[in-house]
Amino acid sequence: MKAIVTVVGQDRVGIIASVCVDLAAFNVNVLDIRQTVMQGYFTMMMAVDVSGCTCPLAELAKKLEEKGKEMNLSIRLQREEIFQAMHRV
Repeated sequence: MKAIVTVVGQDRVGIIASVCVDLAAFNVNVLDIRQTVMQGYFTMMMAVDVSGCTCPLAELAKKLEEKGKEMNLSIRLQREEIFQAMHRV
């Protein structure tokens, strides 16, 4: 199953590395990643494969959200089909 991870916040060193280390710890594979910095704000969108995740998806989403709070970032994880449904025109 695929999911989408979004990260937004003030730019600084180590954001990508930190998020990827946490995903790897739960056996989540990064399939695609796009990131940019806009006027000092870091934005990243990742497509990930959660089929091998070592915990329930809701628990992973909560852990990523908590990590975001620690780093003063917004980190969200959504199943791909929910993300697509929310962003249809």
